Order: sequence, then C-alpha cells, then structure tokens
Amino acid sequence: MVVNTRNGNKRGNLLEATQRAIFGWARKSSLWPMTFGLACCAIEMMSASAANYDVMERSGMLFRPSPRQSDLMIVAGSVTLKMAPVLRRLYDQMPDPKWVISMGSCASAGGPYPTYSHLQGVDKVVPVDVYVPGCPPVPEALFYGILQLQGMIQRGDRQVKEAPIDPEPKLQPTR
Repeated sequence: MVVNTRNGNKRGNLLEATQRAIFGWARKSSLWPMTFGLACCAIEMMSASAANYDVMERSGMLFRPSPRQSDLMIVAGSVTLKMAPVLRRLYDQMPDPKWVISMGSCASAGGPYPTYSHLQGVDKVVPVDVYVPGCPPVPEALFYGILQLQGMIQRGDRQVKEAPIDPEPKLQPTR
C-alpha cells in the first residue's frame, strides 16, 4: 500500500493511500472462484479446499456456482474442443475485473498425450494469469498459485493480452 505522511512528523500523521492500492488490497482479499474442473486436477482442487489444507478458507475465498458471482476462474484438467466455446462463454459472463488460473499440465499445455480433440492450452480461449504446473498439481502448488495471483492483484500488474484469443478453436492435426 502506498502511504504518504504530511508534514513529516511522526505523531498525528495523516495517512493517505492511493485508491488503486486500497482497491488492490480489497480485491486480493475477497476472491470468489468459479471452478471449471474436468479431470484429476479437479480432485486435487477439492482436496485443497478440504480440511487438511483448507486453502480456500485461508485465502478468504468462497466457491461460487455462477460466473456472474465470481471473479476468478480455476480451470483444472483437460478441455476438449467442444467445451472451449462453453469455457469462453463462462469467462465472458464474469464481471470485470476477472482472473484465470490454469491448473495442471492438461489445462496449461494439453497434457502428456496431445490429441486432436483436446485444446492444447486454455490460453488459446481465455487469458490466463497464473499457471500451476503438475500432473496433477499438489494442493500446495494451487495455494502458491493463489498467493502469486493475490500478489499480482495487489500490485495491479496484469500481463495478459486478450487480442489473439480464438473463441472457437479449430481442429488441428497432431504431429
């Protein structure tokens, strides 16, 4: 948080924080994720929110059933080409500002066995802010990814570019 003091004295300071810093602090502390889990990564995401790890409770997050109530989408597992337009539609229904975490090898790069029917990375359909590696990633990795996203939100740096995204990717031959 950016803090300035008036008159330089130590007692009775008037603290002024920038609006961006206050909004960043509030946004990072109140993420409401919507899950898009399709495979074994979704099981690890459920494990992360269970009693052993309790990642969501520690982060101040509440799972939301509707995209209109959430500002974070966690894509866990493989996404087929038929599901890609659905994923994009859900992303478009989320209110701004919105963020995306790609969880696991299948969501990030198509998985260990690329096929013609699977999307080779969800970043071809929605802009991804944080990639969580692993097959499947452990709950600690998801927690670390959430912490990285909260840091990005606090600083206000968003690196994603939305221009080259195709809402309906085409079938491509495998190598």
